[in-house]
Amino acid sequence: MEYFEVGTKKDILYWSKRLYQKGMTPSTSGNISVRTKDGILISASGVCLNDMDEDDIVLIDFDGNVLDGKKKPSSEKFLHTQIYDLRDDINAIIHSHCPYITAFACSNRIMQEPIMAEFVLYFNKIPIAKYHLPSSMQLAIETVEYFKISDTVLMQNHGVVSGADTLQEVFYTLESLRAYSETYFGTQVLGGAKKLSRKHIKEIMSLKK
Repeated sequence: MEYFEVGTKKDILYWSKRLYQKGMTPSTSGNISVRTKDGILISASGVCLNDMDEDDIVLIDFDGNVLDGKKKPSSEKFLHTQIYDLRDDINAIIHSHCPYITAFACSNRIMQEPIMAEFVLYFNKIPIAKYHLPSSMQLAIETVEYFKISDTVLMQNHGVVSGADTLQEVFYTLESLRAYSETYFGTQVLGGAKKLSRKHIKEIMSLKK
């Protein structure tokens, strides 16, 4: 793993490439940001996360205004600003169109099937925000409400957004959810998953204590 300071442009570039190479941000989809002492560093609009360089990262304030950079910030900038405004503990955000995860969003289906102990322990369920026009303030306002109860939210017919203290943490969250999603779809091909019992779930949740 490369060495760089967390919350810098190099940090964003590293995890952007990891996201793309894992198939979680196809083509020019998805966006990524970090909170800094000067504002929010966010990926530019219409850029492929795998091909970004430092000029494709824009500094904006918490109202979405450009402070530094020649390119237009991501059209989903308000999704990021609203989450940062609500959650002081979140310093990194990734919005992904990972096909396996987005399939749940497009089916208007909460991720909550207790088929894996790890999912039950770390997530329990991932809520879904109702559809609003992508890039709109209405979408940002609707989605941020769910960040009062969750660090990750599906957006109906759109994708998923997740936040944490660092991009590394957010990446691992999305990678885990992708693995859960792939496993879930695999079980459907094999005739359906055997769900964990209430007793099993209780035992798993006791591990948090």
